[in-house]
Amino acid sequence: MILACNHIQKAFADEPILTDATFHINEQECAAVVGINGAGKTTLLRIITGELDADAGEVVRAKDTITGYLPQQQGYQSENTIYEELLSVKADVIEMDRQLRTLEQEISRTEGGALEKLLDRYHRLQTAFEAGDGYSYKSKVLGVINGLGFGGDAMHQVINQLSGGQKTRVALGRLLLMEPDLLLLDEPTNHLDLTSIRWLENYLMNYKGSILVVSHDRYFLDRIADKIVEIDSGRITSFTGNYSSYSQKKAVLRETLIKQYYNQQQEIRHQEAVIEKLRSFNREKSIKRAESREKMLDKIERLEKPAEFEKTMSFSLTPSCISGNDVLHVEGFAKSFGRNHLFQDVSFDIRRGEKVAILGQNGTGKTTLLKMIQGMEPTDSGISITGTNVEIGYYDQEHQVLHEDKTIFEEIQDDYPDLNHTAIRNVLAAFLFTGDDVFKPVRLLSGGERGRVSLARLMLSQANFLLLDEPTNHLDITSKEILETALNNYTGTVLYVSHDRYFIDRTATRILDLTGHKLLSYNGNYSYYLEKKETVEQIHLTGPDPSAPAGTPPVKDQASDAKLDWKQQKAQAANRRRLENQYNKIEQAIETLESQIAALDEEFSLPENATNAHRLAELTAAREEKEAALSEAMDEWERLAEELG
Repeated sequence: MILACNHIQKAFADEPILTDATFHINEQECAAVVGINGAGKTTLLRIITGELDADAGEVVRAKDTITGYLPQQQGYQSENTIYEELLSVKADVIEMDRQLRTLEQEISRTEGGALEKLLDRYHRLQTAFEAGDGYSYKSKVLGVINGLGFGGDAMHQVINQLSGGQKTRVALGRLLLMEPDLLLLDEPTNHLDLTSIRWLENYLMNYKGSILVVSHDRYFLDRIADKIVEIDSGRITSFTGNYSSYSQKKAVLRETLIKQYYNQQQEIRHQEAVIEKLRSFNREKSIKRAESREKMLDKIERLEKPAEFEKTMSFSLTPSCISGNDVLHVEGFAKSFGRNHLFQDVSFDIRRGEKVAILGQNGTGKTTLLKMIQGMEPTDSGISITGTNVEIGYYDQEHQVLHEDKTIFEEIQDDYPDLNHTAIRNVLAAFLFTGDDVFKPVRLLSGGERGRVSLARLMLSQANFLLLDEPTNHLDITSKEILETALNNYTGTVLYVSHDRYFIDRTATRILDLTGHKLLSYNGNYSYYLEKKETVEQIHLTGPDPSAPAGTPPVKDQASDAKLDWKQQKAQAANRRRLENQYNKIEQAIETLESQIAALDEEFSLPENATNAHRLAELTAAREEKEAALSEAMDEWERLAEELG
């Protein structure tokens, strides 16, 4: 055991946050702390590090344990570059390397007994150098730099010139390279793109120390956690397994506790009725029996009523009208900011009822693409056309559509003047704004509160086409699950940007991946995207022209820049739908053929067929036929994938 928290208690202004919190972390164990916003997750980490004193209880660490802590906010100041800062973590190894080089020079000039002493000193230093990963420290530093998205020239940026999110990534890199015995990480994926998150997952899965992490990223927790530490109403419960395992166990436990509570309440009511009846007989014997039952009833340890419904958002998304089948047509979109070329010749269609997620690394232009569709950002070239009866609702991750000087109540009242006072309060209550909270100015709201106000406006818009930019940012896990349910029940169309892979996996029917200045389409959720990503990219992404000078933007296809009339666009959209239907059918055919071949292989292995020459010949002929059909289907799939690209 490397860490134990025993009976920790903490309150702020007489409001209890942690009540008798007890749990432990074993060596090489990765535990995740979960709970709704305000449950006390960050408070717990600060108590463990000693930044905050507990009101009661104790934190016990194993002897000589080195602890590293990554808080959410960084007050990082340094004139070093990113590379210099991360390399400085290995200062002791670098110094040993310098001493080894110096000793090598001395050894070459020394003889006799002095040489033996130098050689002995050299071998001892070399052993320590090897133990400190002296021969691989540079590659480790570069691996962390690249993994966290600072590869190439980015590693030479001065830290004082970085954004807050970039500084947090640098702090995370320093912490990983320090390799403490116990890693405490508070929302480490907040400022990472999907590629960097996947890298971090693999790094932590192979980490030799112990980890205690706070995160709302359920996909991340599924991959790295082997224990979940839940904070609920100030109390801590530990569950073995990852997040999905915890979610299932929690549901079963909750149902069991509710049944136990109601069964006990039923038994108590029964006993009280019997006691009352016995007393009503007004006989000495009956009264004694009533008193005896009362004593037994008083000894019962009363169960607390479980919180059947946590204090969470409650809302649904309902479009005011049904749009046409063709919701959005984008043709030839291109966008650059100076020499930063985001994308070129991006074209796609969105059909009614689709839930489409846009993926891509930070800086590829996902938010810009949404703003171009919404008309908030001008295009360099290309057009976007919405279909019949399409009404757009937009969720901005920076919440720029909110007015800093208005109160929450005024935000809703001014946008929806037909709603009376009671109706507005009911709407805001559904998003956890009650009492005087509704009169708080927007400028004083946290990121999560601003997100809930934006979601309230989105619900009231009754739009049938939602453009959502990072809708799960600042939401706790419970709120994310409520939003997932709302989107899955929504009968309109959704196009959204998100880094939340669990959210994407549960809501997306199609993925658009903005990569290599192109937009690649995958007809499925995030798991399907991961399965097909490598194959599709091999087909569609080609390297740059080696003869082109560095920094040269992709060559524009002049024909794609021309605005096509509506009939041409409709014809192109229809042709693409035809190809997509063929593509989907051929994929299903490939899956069917692969299943049939697998079934034939099973028949080959049956004992009764082993000596049946006639049956074996039939099976061989059938398998060859299926293999030939599969080969043709794969060729057709590749051709269609090329056309769709």
